[in-house]
Formats: sequence, C-alpha cells, structure tokens
Amino acid sequence: MLKSFSDLGINKQLEQDLASLKISIPTDIQEQTIPALLNDKEDVVVLAKTGTGKTAAFGLPLLQLIDLGNINVQSLILAPTRELAQQIYTNLVSFAGSNSKIAITSLCGGIPIKPQIERLKATTQIAVATPGRLVDLIKREAIALNKIKYLVLDEADEMVSSLKQDLDLIIEELPKSRRTLLFTATMPGTIKQLVQNYMSKHVIYIEADMENIGHQGIDHQYVVVEPIEKLEVLLHFLSTKEGERGVIFCKTKAAVNKLSKKLAINKFSSGAIHGSLAQTIRDRIMGQFREGYIDILVATDLAARGIDVKEISYVVNYHLPDTYDTYVHRSGRTARAGAKGLSLSIIQKEELEEIPEFENELGITFNEFIKADVQSIEENNGLLWARKIFKTKINREVSEEFKTKIKTIFHHLTKDELVEKILANYLAQTSSANTKTDSTKKHKKK
Repeated sequence: MLKSFSDLGINKQLEQDLASLKISIPTDIQEQTIPALLNDKEDVVVLAKTGTGKTAAFGLPLLQLIDLGNINVQSLILAPTRELAQQIYTNLVSFAGSNSKIAITSLCGGIPIKPQIERLKATTQIAVATPGRLVDLIKREAIALNKIKYLVLDEADEMVSSLKQDLDLIIEELPKSRRTLLFTATMPGTIKQLVQNYMSKHVIYIEADMENIGHQGIDHQYVVVEPIEKLEVLLHFLSTKEGERGVIFCKTKAAVNKLSKKLAINKFSSGAIHGSLAQTIRDRIMGQFREGYIDILVATDLAARGIDVKEISYVVNYHLPDTYDTYVHRSGRTARAGAKGLSLSIIQKEELEEIPEFENELGITFNEFIKADVQSIEENNGLLWARKIFKTKINREVSEEFKTKIKTIFHHLTKDELVEKILANYLAQTSSANTKTDSTKKHKKK
C-alpha cells in the first residue's frame, strides 16, 4: 500500500499545501528521510541521485520543525550554485503555502548584496545560500549563524571539490550542537572526510534505490568521431531532435561560448550558461529553457547544477567528463520523473578505451551510436543552409532600384526553378570547398 505524507509524520497543513501542488505520493528517498529527520536526533547522510525528490525530503521536515516564536536563523541550506539555491528557495516557498508565516530568505551571489543585507535586518528563519555569498555576508557581520539548529549541505560532493575553503569558514561559525543533514549523489573520499571532520560520530546513512534510480530510463550511447567532423555529427544529431529539449555539456567556459555561437549561426534554438555570465543573464536563459522558448542549453558542469526540467529528452557530452561522478550528474539531467532519456557521448578514438571504465565503475552499459554517413551529413548541412536563408532577416536598406535589377534577372523563373538553381549553386560551392580542403590535406602529408 502506498504511503501518504501524513504516514511519514508530515502535518495536515503541509500535506494540504502539497496537495495543492498535486504532490500526494512520497518518493522512495522521501519515505526514508522524512521520518528520520522528524523522529531522530542524529546527523544524516543521504545518498540520492538528482530527480529523486530530495528537496522535499529535507525541506518538508525543516518547515515543520521551525519554531515560529524564534526570530533567529534556525536552518541553513547550502547549495553549490545560484541556480540550485534559487530552485530550493522557490520549492520551499511553494511547499510552505501562501499562508505560511515562516521567513525564508535566498542569499545568492550574482546579484547586489545590499538588498540582502537589508532583508537580513528583518526576521529570517530559513536561509538558502551559496557559500561564496554567505561568506561575504559573514565578513560584513550581516548574518548571525550562532543559533543554527539545522545545516543542510545539498549536492555536497560538488561543494567539497570546488568550494571547500568557503565551506570550512562557514562551518566554523556554526554551533557544534547543530544537526547536519548531508545530501550527495556520489560518495567520493572527500565526502567521507567531510563526514568524519564535521559530523557527529553517530550518523544515519540513507540510500535510495541507487541501482535503479541513477540510470533508470537512460540509454547511454557513444559515437566515435574525427576531430574535424565532431561539430557536423552534433549538428546532424540535433537536427533529428528538433522540438525536443536537451543539454550539451562542455568542459570549459570558452568551449561553451564557441559551441553556442556555432549553434546560433546554424539557427538552432539554444542558449548558454557558465559561471562567468551575470546572474541576470543566467536567470533569463534558464527561464527561457524552463518555459520552452529555447530547446538546447549549452553548459559547464557547475553552472548546470540546479536544472530541474522534467522534459529533457537527451544529454550530450560534447567533451567526455574527467570523473565518473560528473557523468552521473550530467546524465541525471534526463530521464527524470519516470521518463526515458538519452545520454550521448561524442568521443575521439583515443577516448574509446575509457568507455569500459565508465561501464565498470557505474554499472551501466554503453551502446554505440552509429554516426550518419557522408551523404546524410551533406544533406543535413544543406538543410541547415536552407534554414539560415529562411530565417535571414530582410535587409530594409537595399535600394528599390537595386532590388528591381535583381528581380529582373530571375523574373522568368518559376519558384521551383529558382530553388533548383540556388541549390545547384550551393552544391557547386560546397564541392569546390571540399576539393580545396582535400588538396590541402594531401599537400600537408607530402
């Protein structure tokens, strides 16, 4: 028999607020975590992949445990990125309901700090923060953390790898009597060290059905390409996914910028996010992606944390990640909420030996994606060329006299004949360009 949230100890008001959000059946990780947070006193480590409902797993108990008569910051939730922190904040506000008197504050970087300092002068009982901005507020003595009862570290595996210095400084400010709740998708040695250093000796470990949830519904594939054909193979793949939403991962900010420009030139509905972009730009692009105004998001690993879009049908690893943990986070963007998804890695021959290593470490199976043949690639390039022409804006500055002269040349052609001639011209130009490229290659080999 399926459990309800009331069976887990969630009060009637919160359950009604959840029902208004059409949330009525707890997920596996919520079933295990909520009673432990409400009924036990020990620190908790939860191993759970993205898409398992972990925000509600810690958010609902924290909302219920808040003492409304206490005006101090009682719960601190840390997240590695602004997007994830903002997502957690938004979820908590929606879980609490419109009539809630709990004071929840978002403290993220990328936006002016002064309004946040002013906000903290009023009551804040739950703070959702990114480490960097919180450290800045601590140094300015704008926030007091000495009354914290609960510390939540969400996606802790990312914080200990890239934000450890800030995390150490924050934890020094907290009372030792606090209760720490750590959520992570992977359990590297750095997480084990953090548990040992900053959590109590008696820790409750909770694990979702990781065997199934981590890769359930995901079709893991790879395609081997030559460096020169990598972009063309990607463009052909994206053309087959028109109208579907996906995320393309690159290792660096420069690679994200370069690839996003290529997609824009080829008229794909896309946007890019990475850590160097202003928060307003990141928020705008993420909003467009969530609302379906753009279909493709090109991102670095850290910037992509916090993407909670259920309808992502595919993930592309344009660069194979350096770690197994990163692959888990990337592929976890798709196949959410019981859906199916594809995780495609575009690799070069020298990377092929890494595929069995990923399979053994993660317990998954990769299938080879057969790349399109030369004719299909060339036809797709032709379609992209046609799309560019179709989406080209009319130049209003061209004189009527000049336009009349051009029209006179073509006036006796039918529409079909004009298309045939333009296409023939395109094919002749591409054939000539390919011949020159082949000739250059042969000359270099000599």
